Amino acid sequence: MKVSIPGILVVDTPGHEVFTNLRVRGGSVSDIAILVIDILEGSEKQTEECIEILRSRKTPFVVAANKVDKIPGWKPFPGKPFFESYNAQSKQVQARVDEMIYRIIGDLARFGFSSDRLDRIRDFTKSVAIVPTSAVTGEGIPELLALLCGLVQQYLLKRLEVTSGQGKGVILEAKEDLGMGHTIDVILYDGILERGDRIVVGGFGEPIVTKVRAILLPKPMNEIRDPEDKFISAERVVAAAGVKVVAPGLEGAVAGAPMLVANDDSGLASAIKKIKDEISEVRFASDTQGVIVKADTLGSLEALVKFLKSQQIPVRVSDIGPVSKRDLIEASIVKRTKPELAAVVGFNIKVTPEAEAEAKDRGIPIFVSNVIYHIVDDFKAWSAKMVEEITTKEFSSVTLPGEVRILPGCIFRKSSPPIFGVEVLGGTIKPGYALMKENGEILGSIMQIQDSGKNLHEAKKGAKIAISMKGDFMVGRHVQEGDILLVSLPDNDLFLLREKYRDRLGEDELGIIEKIIKIRWKSSSF
Repeated sequence: MKVSIPGILVVDTPGHEVFTNLRVRGGSVSDIAILVIDILEGSEKQTEECIEILRSRKTPFVVAANKVDKIPGWKPFPGKPFFESYNAQSKQVQARVDEMIYRIIGDLARFGFSSDRLDRIRDFTKSVAIVPTSAVTGEGIPELLALLCGLVQQYLLKRLEVTSGQGKGVILEAKEDLGMGHTIDVILYDGILERGDRIVVGGFGEPIVTKVRAILLPKPMNEIRDPEDKFISAERVVAAAGVKVVAPGLEGAVAGAPMLVANDDSGLASAIKKIKDEISEVRFASDTQGVIVKADTLGSLEALVKFLKSQQIPVRVSDIGPVSKRDLIEASIVKRTKPELAAVVGFNIKVTPEAEAEAKDRGIPIFVSNVIYHIVDDFKAWSAKMVEEITTKEFSSVTLPGEVRILPGCIFRKSSPPIFGVEVLGGTIKPGYALMKENGEILGSIMQIQDSGKNLHEAKKGAKIAISMKGDFMVGRHVQEGDILLVSLPDNDLFLLREKYRDRLGEDELGIIEKIIKIRWKSSSF
């Protein structure tokens, strides 16, 4: 991706440059975007992610339906406008192109955008223009540039006005260059930057204050991040421009952070405060029971946090850099009360060896990818599984509702301990469950359940079995043949079953719960 036109961003696969350039604080450098879609593949997950980001930023965009030259049967005409090439194709190829464009129109419609091919649009402020292009042959590029010129006049006329004051920029990338030390690639969107200027740069800790030692510009036909030594030195640059800044103390500079020139002391204090305030809005730590979020730049961090919150996923820590041991400690704190949120999610970052070992020891998962949807989908799948496991474990420890009837002629021992036959009318009974009469009087607890001499761990609706009970009562005096007995549910279990696990219960069990509640109300014990 190249940012070579002030205010215009080319959006392909969403990397950290996309998020960095779409940040609007401190002056956005991208008010119009070109969304690149493979005309053969159509909208993909990454495309959808880009569209969501563009929409959240309210950034106008056009679609470059790229790789038109790859359509079977297409005859290339290098450098020609799309419509000249299109009209020279066979009817079958034209039909294939139209079909693929209509598919993109349908994809955009799912996001609520009206769109059409460039020549069919009358109002470009209401519909997204689709321009078939080829990055290889250059076909369609003339129309794309003409369209951008028109949109610039519509949207960017005031935004492209720059001042002659002290420079303002956004860090595109911070890295160590061989022979130059730590440098920053900056988009200077306003003002002037000169060699020797004092600049304030957003960093991992406090804002970095340093002096520009060198300003490097890419040579013609090269981009600012070219890996080879193809730069020319400049004494002075004027916005808008992409430059490489060489200065001491840039080790902690953060991609996506602001860079401000502050040559006078009053401006220095203001610049430091402004950068602190901006970064603190994106980087934070709280007592919230939520996930730990890490990213490679401020822009990608902001985008990931925003997307997580849109999915109702709370965030405890939001920070820049690789996953560290400290992140795992924070996640382990969350694990104590919200194990389904005890995870680290990261965009386009590395995990330190110490963090990997800590994660294994503490049982904390780490989800890292360069596609936000993958990160969030993987986390949600894990979290849902964790919730299900927790719920199943908790549900298994809850006393279940049950109702039995003492079978006539099946009294095997009247007391010490009472043993008699019952029919389970509804729900479940298990050894250890307490049984009560319909007036709320508790008789005792089940000791054993047997069927034809075989011990059972539970009995469900329809079963006719024998039970022995622990309790100071006698069959024939305290209870009679044909009497109905109910499982005496603890108040907490009764609440959980009715409010939390209702969907796991059958109609007969829900009926028993309502019957128990009425009994409790009558006896004023609930």
